[in-house]
Amino acid sequence: MILAALTVITSLVYAQEGTSAIGLQFGFAQTDYRLNSWEVKADPTVLTNHPLNGVKLGIVWDATIIKGFGSMIGINYTFGTYSSRWKSVNDDMLYPQEKERNNYHQGEIFVDWQYKFEIAGNTYVIVYTGPTIQCQLALTNTTYTRTADEEKQVKISRFDYGDDAMHQDYKRLNVTWGVGVGFQYDRFYIRGGYDFGLINPYKINDFAEVFGPIYGDNHDSGRHTRGRIDQWQIKLGFYFAQFGK
Repeated sequence: MILAALTVITSLVYAQEGTSAIGLQFGFAQTDYRLNSWEVKADPTVLTNHPLNGVKLGIVWDATIIKGFGSMIGINYTFGTYSSRWKSVNDDMLYPQEKERNNYHQGEIFVDWQYKFEIAGNTYVIVYTGPTIQCQLALTNTTYTRTADEEKQVKISRFDYGDDAMHQDYKRLNVTWGVGVGFQYDRFYIRGGYDFGLINPYKINDFAEVFGPIYGDNHDSGRHTRGRIDQWQIKLGFYFAQFGK
């Protein structure tokens, strides 16, 4: 459905008599892997994932179909990371110590339906909403362990890790729906918004299989997980080519 919408909007943009522009954008993004279950509220350590902070860059096509109303279509690359601090494995001993690092690389195709309120000459306030298809190219977890004499590390992929004790593996594709606001002056703009995940990102839907090894047996076996991947972002952009009126 989303790909069909992209095709329709692209056709409208080619046919419209308004303005269009091609630009580049760069900004900050934070991705959050959520689990919407009572177990997390009862014991937050059930889900040990931390928000991943990173950068986003992409190329966009902005078009006005009729006065004020139009769309922005684009492709983004997003990188995010999280690193913990060294901490002792045993509270009463200095060593061994552990820390972890999560990194992800993601490609995105998005469509934002938008309305631009002109508040002065070439100056606009923007409101927008629309879907994004995300494809995670890589998502790795690295655990570092050190003693007084040596340091070791174990790196795994969260897409194909096969250990039965680690069932929090993810699907590569995700779909979100975002809302946001922005400000544009001439060729420059700033846009910020929040994307809500629409699908369950976990490969295994049974809560007992996904989190049983971590949480133990105090859960409802067979109940589906209700996880999602959210993202908030803020972007600065510049239109290097403009067409139309």
